[in-house]
Amino acid sequence: MEKTEILFGFHSVYEALRAAKRQFEVVFISSKRSAGRADKVIMLAEKRGIKLQYADPKELDTLTQFAPHQGIVAKASFFPTKKATQILPLLAKRDTPYFILVIESIEDPHNLGALIRTALCADVDYIMIPKDRSCPPSSTVSRSSAGAMEHADIFMITNTASLLRDLKDAGAWVSGLDADGSSGLYESDLTGNVVLVIGGEHKGIRPGVKKECDFVLSIPISGTINSLNASVAGGIAMYEAKRQRSIAFTPKGK
Repeated sequence: MEKTEILFGFHSVYEALRAAKRQFEVVFISSKRSAGRADKVIMLAEKRGIKLQYADPKELDTLTQFAPHQGIVAKASFFPTKKATQILPLLAKRDTPYFILVIESIEDPHNLGALIRTALCADVDYIMIPKDRSCPPSSTVSRSSAGAMEHADIFMITNTASLLRDLKDAGAWVSGLDADGSSGLYESDLTGNVVLVIGGEHKGIRPGVKKECDFVLSIPISGTINSLNASVAGGIAMYEAKRQRSIAFTPKGK
């Protein structure tokens, strides 16, 4: 195994073991652990034939640079991502409408982790992230997502505007989420083949990307605050799409 990163905390390590997308070099367990969640990690690691090593908590502090590791740390390969060019053949094979989330230039790993976790809960089929000027799917993102990232299909984009054009040519409708959007989120149609673009924390959706959006949607806001956190806004939009799609795709009489 050439390159590894440090995963830490119960949820990140446990979900990475469950998802089986990474290769593990070793799983460290605190020698002073108490019975409980660590045993679940031990059982999964043993089942997969992964090396287990018991370590003093101070050693784990050093490995994680004093991050809150909960007595569970692992050396594992980097999270496997796919190229954006791989998405179109997958879409061509589908016989049901798809829901794609494009996360535009999110720099905070906590926001990215929250968005990925919500996406998996809201029936998003594919998650796409720019390769540059964006937070990568790192161990910190995994921890921020409470391990949900380990189960996601994540595609890395080299040119977002070009990708959106290709998706539109393939039959998708692209909606961007922006505070200055001309259409209301709750009046929009988010059924069918949908691509939802979430802008970055500071500048939102870049102009060249926004130009490729068929619709630019806004969330109604009341009170003295005029904007929402990126992960909160994304969560609201994803769940509105989930609500609409659950109604549209539920057979009548059920």
